[in-house]
Amino acid sequence: MSPDLATAEGVRQLITVVLPAALRTVPPWETGPLPFSSRGSGTDLALRQTYFTPAAGRALYGTPERPCRWYRKADISHGPVSLDGIELLSTGTERHPSYALAMLHLTVRGPHLMDTLRAIGGRYGAAPSPLHGPLAPEHLLRDIAETRPRARPFALVRPYTLAFLTPGPGHTPALRDPADGALPETADMWLWQLASRSNGSDYPLPPEELPRIRERALRISADWSALVLRHGAAFLGHRADRGQDDFFSFAAQHVRSVYLDALLLGSIQRDHIDEIADSLSDVFDGPGLARRVAALEGQLARFRSVYWQQHLTAHGPANDLLVAFQEQYRLPERFADVTAQAADFGQWVQTRQNQQISGALGILTILGLPLGTALGIVQTLGTDSPLHLAAGLGAAFAATAAALATPYGRLVLASLRESPAPPPPPGPPTP
Repeated sequence: MSPDLATAEGVRQLITVVLPAALRTVPPWETGPLPFSSRGSGTDLALRQTYFTPAAGRALYGTPERPCRWYRKADISHGPVSLDGIELLSTGTERHPSYALAMLHLTVRGPHLMDTLRAIGGRYGAAPSPLHGPLAPEHLLRDIAETRPRARPFALVRPYTLAFLTPGPGHTPALRDPADGALPETADMWLWQLASRSNGSDYPLPPEELPRIRERALRISADWSALVLRHGAAFLGHRADRGQDDFFSFAAQHVRSVYLDALLLGSIQRDHIDEIADSLSDVFDGPGLARRVAALEGQLARFRSVYWQQHLTAHGPANDLLVAFQEQYRLPERFADVTAQAADFGQWVQTRQNQQISGALGILTILGLPLGTALGIVQTLGTDSPLHLAAGLGAAFAATAAALATPYGRLVLASLRESPAPPPPPGPPTP
């Protein structure tokens, strides 16, 4: 009988947990991403930078002058879970420069992969999270970063997980048919359970949803597939893993390095879009509207030039993973929306400023024309009498006051006033 995922023990069982954090100080660790190596090849900083565009590389790794990523190797076991290493990536935003992401690289032994994922995801009825005791983030990051949930819904409300499972010869639900190479539906069910960190009792998946899941699954090659959801991603092998010298050693490196980095960039993009949207929502609060709109446009321009990448590498699967993550959070649509809103606000402010400039020119005209006419008449008459000069000035002021009382004058004065903020949207109807 084929094993169920809940009791299956894969040849390789890896989890990377991504947690929100707030840096307290620069970590006293090695700079750069955690390097992984197998069979004489590795994914160190120099190699990873060849996969990504310069802008994406700076967001993920920083520069020698301004590093933003640090790592520490580890070998800590707690029950069936072992910690292989920990990373910190600074993801500070304009309002929250201390924001960061912490990555815990775990190996799971025995038939406990699904139980561990459910525990990390906080599923009802699951065992306590393995991230306590010696694996507690607050213990691992003591005096370096704070990992309590953030007060605002930025980044991750729950830990994000990347799960990697390679099957053995007996895991037929995940293996391709040896006769025709067809992939059974159970393989995508396993993939969905790993990515969603849930089983049939947590969330009974409707059969009608399975075709959509199969459409969203990324076939990296005939050997393995990936699936990206809102709170997790999964990578599942489709042929039996032969062990140490198998291709899956190389695949495991990529899951923990290049593919993780693609999803991290998506998380950074989401944080910044959230913050820009939050800034848009209170742009009309208080004085200095033009200054705030200009600052918002500058923030949006910096985000577009530094972080907004939809094609971060020539390496196809990493691009596909990033696009899948963006689709889960509708980032392209949200980015287009905040860009359009910022453009509307900028145009509104520019129109208002043009009106004020026109109003100022109108005031100068209303004031200058009568005054210039009166002084010209006095000069033409050739009189130096203070009485005549006072009479001319009085007539000029009277003409100016009369002009300001006309509809045109009132319009000019109104254009100089500070424009009020748009009214708030109407509330729900009163029952």
